[in-house]
This record gives sequence, structure tokens and C-alpha cells, in this order.
Amino acid sequence: MGRMATTGGGGTRVKAARRPEVRLPALEPHTGGGLEPDGDYDGLEFREADLAGQDGGGARFMDCALGACVLDGTRLVRARFLDSVLTAPRGVGTDLSEATLRDVEVHDARLGGVQLHGAVLERVVIRGGKIDYLNLRGSRLRDVVFENCVLVEPDFGGARLERVAFPGCVLKGADLAGATLTDVDLRDAAALEVARGVERLSGAVISTGQLLDLAPVLAGALGIRVED
Repeated sequence: MGRMATTGGGGTRVKAARRPEVRLPALEPHTGGGLEPDGDYDGLEFREADLAGQDGGGARFMDCALGACVLDGTRLVRARFLDSVLTAPRGVGTDLSEATLRDVEVHDARLGGVQLHGAVLERVVIRGGKIDYLNLRGSRLRDVVFENCVLVEPDFGGARLERVAFPGCVLKGADLAGATLTDVDLRDAAALEVARGVERLSGAVISTGQLLDLAPVLAGALGIRVED
């Protein structure tokens, strides 16, 4: 199964994620109507915009702020979000597959069924809110922090996570099947529940209490029969 680090024996060093430092310039309000495929959005503020069902596939968002936008079924395949802030986005079925998020902050999201499979996330903070059925299969996460948020059945299948942390997060039914973890810090997660791929926790650091909570799942994965 490999090596899984815990805090026992004086603690374990883990490389901390580098957080983004987003400093937005003075923004202009977006007045151009709906999204356009391969659109180029630079220095714009989208405020309470209803983007449901729109197609922004391949679009680039640079130095942008999206505040309280509706993203139900919004298509953002291969879109790029760079040096941007998303505050209180909400919606179901947002398609961000193969998207790039670099130096991005996401605050208080209320999302369900978000498709981020094959995406690249680098220097990203996702803070607060709740995301149900987050699909990150085959994605690459480097220097990503999930902070004080609730993730219900997140799917990290086949993903690569490097310097990723979950302080204050509730993870329910996480799928880690085939994932590769390096310097992933789970010690400060408020709750940690792994539905699949618990053996892939090699490369993560967990607390002693979490190890005890995961013991039945670990025993099952290793084929250990526990009897009193």
C-alpha cells in the first residue's frame, strides 16, 4: 500500500500549499450580454449575472470577479480562469471539464455536479460553501486549499494531488481510486470519510484520530478480518 504518514512520533513534515495572491485591478462591469465560446474577458466584473445554459467553452477570464452568478448547466469546457475571484457562485451541472484555474479564489460556492475532470488547478483556494458531487477525475491539483467547506462525494479518481490541504473541511464519501497524493495534508479536516481508494492515502498525512476512524476501511482494503 505504500507509506501513509500520521502525526504520531513527534509529527510529520508536509510541504504546505502555496496560496494565490490575487490583487484585482479596478474592474469594468461586464455589459456584453451572454458568454461567447472562446471569449476573452479581461478586467471585468460579472455581478449577479445569470449565465445558466450559456456556452463559454474555451473562454479566458483574466483579472475578473464573478459575484453571485448563476451557473446552472453553464458550459465552460477548457475555459481558463487566471488571477480571478469567484464569490458565491451557485448552480447545478456546471461543466468545467479540462479547464485551467490558476491563481484563483472561490468563496462560498453552492454548487452541485460540477464537472472538473481533466482540469488543472494551480494555486487555488476554495473557501466556505458546499459542493456536491465534485468530479475531479483525472485532474491535476497543485497548491490547492479547500478551506472550511463541505464536499459531498468528491471524486478524485485518477487525479494527481500535490501540496493540497483540507483545513476545516468536511469530506463525505470521497473517492480516491487510482489517485496519486503527494504532500496532501488531511490532519485539520473536520471530518474525513473515504468511500473508495483508501489505500491511495499513501503520500498524505493524517492525524492519529483520523487513523482510528479509518481503521475499519483500511482493514477491509487490506483484507484483514477483525474479530473480538
